[in-house]
Amino acid sequence: MDVGIDDIAIHFPRLFFDMRDFAAFRGADYDKLNKGLGLNAMAIPDAHEDTATMGANAVARLIDRNGLDPKSIGRIYLGTESALDGAKPTATYIIDMLQQRYTRDHGDDCFRNCDVVDMTFACIGAVDALHNTLDWVARGGEDGDRIGIVVFSDNAKYEMESSGEYTQGAGGGAMLVRMNPRLLVIPDHWGVSTTPVHDFFKPRREVPVRSVIDRVLALAREAGQNLRSGLSDRMMRTLRRSEMTNDELFAEETLKIHRDTPVFDGQFSNRCYMEAVKEAFINFHGKVVRSGRHDPENDPILTEQWKRIIVHLPYAFQGKRMFPDVFRHDRRGTEIWNQIVEQIGEEPLPEHFDDTPEGLAEFGRLNDSYRRAISKTDEFKQFANERIERGQRASSLIGNQYTGSIFLALMSTMECDYNENNPIEGRHIGLCGYGSGAKAKVFEGIVQPQWKEIASRFMLFERLDGRYPIQSEDYEALHRGVRTDSIVEPKEEFIRVKTPDSEGLPGERRYRWVD
Repeated sequence: MDVGIDDIAIHFPRLFFDMRDFAAFRGADYDKLNKGLGLNAMAIPDAHEDTATMGANAVARLIDRNGLDPKSIGRIYLGTESALDGAKPTATYIIDMLQQRYTRDHGDDCFRNCDVVDMTFACIGAVDALHNTLDWVARGGEDGDRIGIVVFSDNAKYEMESSGEYTQGAGGGAMLVRMNPRLLVIPDHWGVSTTPVHDFFKPRREVPVRSVIDRVLALAREAGQNLRSGLSDRMMRTLRRSEMTNDELFAEETLKIHRDTPVFDGQFSNRCYMEAVKEAFINFHGKVVRSGRHDPENDPILTEQWKRIIVHLPYAFQGKRMFPDVFRHDRRGTEIWNQIVEQIGEEPLPEHFDDTPEGLAEFGRLNDSYRRAISKTDEFKQFANERIERGQRASSLIGNQYTGSIFLALMSTMECDYNENNPIEGRHIGLCGYGSGAKAKVFEGIVQPQWKEIASRFMLFERLDGRYPIQSEDYEALHRGVRTDSIVEPKEEFIRVKTPDSEGLPGERRYRWVD
């Protein structure tokens, strides 16, 4: 039974920070950011936007475009690493907004029987949600009446002036998953690689209350205030005795803080990405050979069968910079690999180095250098330009979308193929997802005869042309959360409504639709 992606809708903020302006603001090298990493702009959420609104807007676009009855949607699974709560799924906020909008035409309980959940594994959470939903739709039997929606929504936010700041981006999307899809059939062959590593994470941090008080007093002294010694001890004693101890903020000796920005090691994360995708590809390759889908005796290079290759893109050029490892593995022992070796020499192998930290570090350094040498060969450049490049185009204008980056690349590729009138129906597309922590999944899709009908409605690049540029002042205000009014007036979209603290429970979030 054929199951897969029937349609995709995307929502991205109407604000963007041009990379030339960002480079000037930070004193960075624009050519390095643009020509080296492929960055042209980063999408920036407005004051009324968050993970839930971006996801809900994408789902509404998908429902309206396909004339879906909400009561026919069996599940809405969200992949995100920008969840809004530690317990309440962000998907429930999305359902709340959708119910508000569709109640008039479909009744108060139009989403009552829809299963929702968040799935989190860094940037691969939406791939996991897709994998799970494909299985659920396939188990629906021959009637094929199960309909699921997979949502991806994230705000890829980094500390200001950090090494990841220039890769920021944001957006939400939704994929309609059903039997006999019009866009992409996804066979049940999945390569997986999981390794517990600390390349990127968002820890729950603890800050001693006393350190906060000491810092405030130090700032006061710097401002010329004459403060008595021992004041921090007296303030701590007063807090413990006062009614403020009933406030959970000061109930303990430490403040528990969760931040949207990550702790990360960029170079280590790149190596984890490469290794995980390569191992997942090896796992995938073995499964498709055993299934009879691939015959290595008569057609040894599997990646040559993939008309297009879609990868997770934390920045636009990540795919072509990371894929040489898979390119190399898939061609060893072939004539084309022999030709490459004649150009750049024999590859370093781990068994040629001491099994010590120093030996492993030396192998890693030489292997990185060899990977860069592969990427500069004409053979790889032609391969990447034909199969990977189209997916970069939207990424360069939006930036990182975390869980949605791989699906943004898919939309970018298929819209470009539509605009170029390329005949890709019936062809295989390879998809390589990655999430820090770390896990990779490799799978493939088969382009369906109706793909042009679906891709023609994306209008991705036309919509990107209609965004509003912002300058550094607004960027900083939005990043710090000090701007509460919208830069662009909301129109035909869901927004977060700021409510007084006296209304509802602490931290309660509310939303509404704006016509």
